[in-house]
Amino acid sequence: MNGNGDMRSEARLARRSDPLVVPTAEQGEQLLRLARDSIAHGLESGEPLTVAPEDYPPPLRVPCGAFVTLMDQGDLRGCVGTLEASEPLICNIARYAFAAAFADSRFPTLTRFEFKGIEIHLSLLSGLEPITFGSETELLAQIRPGIDGLVLEQDTLRATLLPSVWNEIPDRTEFLRRLKQKAGLSPDHWSDRLRVRRYRAVVIPPETR
Repeated sequence: MNGNGDMRSEARLARRSDPLVVPTAEQGEQLLRLARDSIAHGLESGEPLTVAPEDYPPPLRVPCGAFVTLMDQGDLRGCVGTLEASEPLICNIARYAFAAAFADSRFPTLTRFEFKGIEIHLSLLSGLEPITFGSETELLAQIRPGIDGLVLEQDTLRATLLPSVWNEIPDRTEFLRRLKQKAGLSPDHWSDRLRVRRYRAVVIPPETR
């Protein structure tokens, strides 16, 4: 699923009780190296890197949703991930680093030349918390700018915006409007069938190169 686009309808949403993984600096560097190695492996073989969870420390083996975002000179170059917490974190990082580089439908596949300058950002997600509301005003009052990632659902339509998108859209009203648009709805749309859930994220910044 794209971090600022539509979600796969078959994805099992993470449980509210799923913990937020907070890796050490060294573990964060391990995850970034893994993401880069998976992309490099994809350039050679056309497949994501196969990961052996037992080779990594326990905090990186816990089930955890994650998104991998690729940036090229400040511009988005790919963002794919999952809200699922059914697979080990390291497996999701390897899988979605490859997907962000080669399977984000908004962009052509990453080239070897681009790969040299690409920045990799990782978002490790908590479980989902339903937000209870009776109107858009009530919903907006509960949204926490800079903290909440949001998932919006109505019938078969779904979309998510990661917490990092607050850097681009600091206003909560505009954030919600953009989320509706990403779900295929009008920015002014409102319905009693709307469901919104929130989650938090630990963001691992790109490695110093």
